[in-house]
Amino acid sequence: NPAMKNIDPAKLELIRMAAERTSGKSGRDLAPIMLALITNANKQGIRFSPDEVSLILEILKKGKSKEEQEQIDRTIKMTSSLLQKHQK
Repeated sequence: NPAMKNIDPAKLELIRMAAERTSGKSGRDLAPIMLALITNANKQGIRFSPDEVSLILEILKKGKSKEEQEQIDRTIKMTSSLLQKHQK
């Protein structure tokens, strides 16, 4: 994805690992993987911007059905609200 060329290499590696783990998974199964990705990044002092998170989600949604994409969106909304509480 051309938009990813401006992302920090450490973040790219985390995204690549998450993409490998999510390959073939349904929307519901993505939440724990995304949560782990962001938690591991936070432990390493890495923070993803909202734009970077959106880009990651677009990549994860590629090739998924409309229903699965909606499931991913719902799951991420739920996950992000948990993350915001966790980061405070």
